[in-house]
Formats: sequence, C-alpha cells, structure tokens
Amino acid sequence: MSMDLKEIEILIKEGLPDAKVEIQDLAGDGNHYSATVTSSEFSGKSKIEQHKMVYNSLKGKMGNELHALAIKTKEI
Repeated sequence: MSMDLKEIEILIKEGLPDAKVEIQDLAGDGNHYSATVTSSEFSGKSKIEQHKMVYNSLKGKMGNELHALAIKTKEI
C-alpha cells in the first residue's frame, strides 16, 4: 500500500504547522518521494533532529505505507 503525496504533506503540516512542504514523486510509482520542508521550528536544531521531527510527524507510516522518503530540511 502506498501513500499519496497530499497525505504526506498533510501529516507533515499537522506535525509542523508553519511548515512549507514541497513533495516530489521520484519514480512515479507512489512509493519513492522527496520532501523539502521549511519551518521555523527547525531553528537551533541539528539536521538529525530536524529529520526526526519530520519522521515523527508521519506517525509511524514511514517504512509501512510510505516506502521511501528523502528529506531536505531548511530553517526559515
């Protein structure tokens, strides 16, 4: 089972309300995505902490419904 890119965007925005989220379907198969997430909540956090924040917003769907997600984070 795969996830729609709109579902991914909604979950990330629920976890990081001020986030600007850009998602691309890398393979056109609904399983391999790239997300660029920009949020003020990343301020002062390491890249690892920022990525964990994004993964946490996905509520355990990473590795299940969501097969692969490449993440790029940016601070506002």
